[in-house]
Amino acid sequence: MNTYAFWNNKGGTGKTSLAFQVICRYAEQNPRQKVLAIDVCPQANLSELFLGGLMNEGSQNLLVRHGKIPRCSIGGYFEIRLPTPFSKPEFDVSDFITTPSAINSNIPKNVTLLCGDPLLELQSNAINTLANTQIPGTDTWIKIISWLKDFIEKTEDQFDIIFLDANPSFSIYTQIALAASDYLVLPVMADDSSRRAIQNAFSLIYGLKLPSDFYAQYAFSTKLESVGFALPKIHLIAKNRLTQYMGEASAYAAVLESIEADIGSLIKTHPVMFTFKKVKEGVVSIRDFQTTGVVAFARGCPFYSMPTGRLDIGGLRVRVNPDYKQLCIDAIDLIVKKL
Repeated sequence: MNTYAFWNNKGGTGKTSLAFQVICRYAEQNPRQKVLAIDVCPQANLSELFLGGLMNEGSQNLLVRHGKIPRCSIGGYFEIRLPTPFSKPEFDVSDFITTPSAINSNIPKNVTLLCGDPLLELQSNAINTLANTQIPGTDTWIKIISWLKDFIEKTEDQFDIIFLDANPSFSIYTQIALAASDYLVLPVMADDSSRRAIQNAFSLIYGLKLPSDFYAQYAFSTKLESVGFALPKIHLIAKNRLTQYMGEASAYAAVLESIEADIGSLIKTHPVMFTFKKVKEGVVSIRDFQTTGVVAFARGCPFYSMPTGRLDIGGLRVRVNPDYKQLCIDAIDLIVKKL
C-alpha cells in the first residue's frame, strides 16, 4: 500500500483541485482498488469538493460530519488521541471515515474520505506542547508525529492506495501527514515565489541548505531518521501555469526552467530523495484548468464525468468547451500514469 502526499509550501486552491482530480481519476481507472483520501488541512477544501462542492452543499455536508459523535473527521481522530497522546488508544476507524459517493454521486464508489477539520488549528497548540514534553525514556515528538501512521496501520489493509492533501504550512499536523507518506507530489506554479517555496520545502523536509548547523539538530529529517523512520521521497513535480494550446507560456518559461535546473542539481547531489533519476522522468507539465477547473470546483465533479456546453453555476451560464475539458483530463492522466 503506497501513500502519496500532495504538498507545497505556498498554498492556494490549485493543489487541492489537482489532488481531487487525480484521486477521482485514479479511482475511476482502478475500480477494483480501494482508495483512501485524507484531508490534513483545517480549510478542508478537499473534503468540501468530495462532499458536493460549492453548489451542492459540500460545506453543509462537511458540517454534518463534524457534528457526529465521535466527530467524523481527522480532527475527531486527533481528539481521541489528546487524552493519552503517547500510547495508542482503542478506536474504530469506521467512526472517522466517510464514503463520499453516498453524498455526491460524482465520486467513484471505491473512494473513502477522512475529512479535514478546522479543529486542527485549535488542536495544534496542544499537540505542539505535547510533542515537546520531556518524559524520561519516551520520545514524545515521535509518538505524536506517528498519529496518522497509527491510523493507517489500524485500517488493516482495507485500502490499496492512500492520498493525503497536506496544508501548505509546516505546522505539526503537516509534519504528521508527511511522516505518514511514502511519496510526495509537489505542484509548482510558474513564478519566483513558487521557486522559493520548493526550495523551502527541501529545507523543511530534508534539512538542506539550513542557515547553520544549529538548526540541523532540530530538523524534521534529523528527528525522523534518528528513530529509523524513512523520509518521503519526491515522486512527481507538477508544473502549472501553462497555456491551453501554446505549451508553456513564455512569461513563465524561465522560472520553470530554473525549477527544473534546481531539481536536476539535487538529483545529482541527493539521489536518495527522489524516485526518479532524470528530471524528465519526474516532472510533468500541467495545463491551467481555467473555466473548466472553476466549474469542476463549484460542482464537486471530476473532469471525466463533467458535462460540457452551457452550465448553470450560481445563477450564471458558463460554457465548458469540450476541447478544453479533454485537455484537462489529459493533464490529470499524465500524473495518474506515474502513480
